[in-house]
Amino acid sequence: MVRLPYLTALTTLFSYGLLFAFGQLRDLFRRIVDWHNAKSKDLQGYAPICLGLEDFYTRRLYLRIQDCFGRPIASAPDAWFDVVERYSNDNNKTLHRTENISKCLNLGSYNYLGFAASDEYCTPRVVESLKRYSSSTCSVRVDGGTTKLHIELEELVARFVGKPASLVFGMGYVTNSAIIPVIMGKGGLIISDSLNHNSIVNGARGSGATVRVFQHNSPSHLEEVLREQIANGQPRTHRPWKKIIVIVEGIYSMEGELCKLPEIIAVCKKYKAYTYLDEAHSIGAVGKSGRGVCELLGVDTADVDIMMGTFTKSFGSCGGYIAASKEIIQYLKFTCPAHLYATSMSAPAVQQAISSMKVILGEDGSNRGAQKLTRIRENSNFFRSELQKMGFEVLGDNDSPVMPIMLYNPAKIPAFSRECLRQNVAVVTVAFPATPLLLARARICISASHTREDLIKGLEVISKVGDLVGIKYFPVEPEKKQPDRYTKKLE
Repeated sequence: MVRLPYLTALTTLFSYGLLFAFGQLRDLFRRIVDWHNAKSKDLQGYAPICLGLEDFYTRRLYLRIQDCFGRPIASAPDAWFDVVERYSNDNNKTLHRTENISKCLNLGSYNYLGFAASDEYCTPRVVESLKRYSSSTCSVRVDGGTTKLHIELEELVARFVGKPASLVFGMGYVTNSAIIPVIMGKGGLIISDSLNHNSIVNGARGSGATVRVFQHNSPSHLEEVLREQIANGQPRTHRPWKKIIVIVEGIYSMEGELCKLPEIIAVCKKYKAYTYLDEAHSIGAVGKSGRGVCELLGVDTADVDIMMGTFTKSFGSCGGYIAASKEIIQYLKFTCPAHLYATSMSAPAVQQAISSMKVILGEDGSNRGAQKLTRIRENSNFFRSELQKMGFEVLGDNDSPVMPIMLYNPAKIPAFSRECLRQNVAVVTVAFPATPLLLARARICISASHTREDLIKGLEVISKVGDLVGIKYFPVEPEKKQPDRYTKKLE
């Protein structure tokens, strides 16, 4: 839960107020100039494709700090990676790459288990699959796009998550946005967590079903919404809903919070609602054997009707999957446009997912998977606790590898990002529209490939930058500070 200090809230609102006021003044002058120029031009009846005044936030904030986003890298996203340096001669309107490379500590990638870099078990098999199957199937799944590897991965995913069957897709985002409109339609009711990912939001909007939202991670409010909607029925006709589905995430990517899954499952069972669980950030990253929040929180996977996940985080690949009953998977194969019309997942990406999953399961003949799971849990909890001791406001729960550090003020977004980069630490800053306007943050993602020395280096830099930028909103008392804590831990 965000604990926004009153003074911080006031200064943040004042900053955005100034930005809005001066931006509107500049837009007023821009309208006058454009109106004058338009009088001397023949537009030939065409309406402008890009309406410049509709992208106020993009022009007045994002473009001025766009050097903090989309930074090109020149290596695998391992614990350390190479960041390409850029410069601008026109106040960030355009950015130019240089030949200079900065080796930076990577605290932004979703490489939770470290499989994104070269791996002794995965990499040789991926290279072999590239030689045998090429880099693309050049076909959709129902034509010539299904290989033996696709079938093997679907069987392995179903066994890994504990469901009867699964179906894989070439893109994680599309897995949500294309599946939800297939399973839900007019006359159905979708009840979605207020902080669900944009792919879920777009999928729900495109389904034609009625969408209702419940307060983030609040089973009690979910029950209130369910009771009200069941009592009222469909809009206008008040007929009973054809079906109701509740959609939640395992780990919320912008909050780092674990879903209150047992309580939500209990509510869904009580009111006979289906459950849809998005495990993009939790599968492979949490749980004793990496099987996600169901394993971590003691939930029987049979109680979750549809389980969605991606291979883009813990497995170091791309694409996504749906795991459910055999009947649901068979229905999706016949009706889902992402399966029928989209190019299938490339064979090397499929092989990477297979190999990394086998390492996690210990089927590679080693215990490296168990070691990685232990390390990601220890790294995440250590980093989170140290940030909190420094006085940062850190969101999320223990065991979650995602830990947002609250920035709030728009001026602190570029200040924090640029200063960390100067000290060779690469972080991701997140602002509107990915978060509410006043709740900008830096999102730290921890990896099993980080050593304790890497984490201490990152903590030292973030602590210094936090003092410089002024984002330690809950500072510890002076007598409790231990400047030599990290060296003691190394000893």
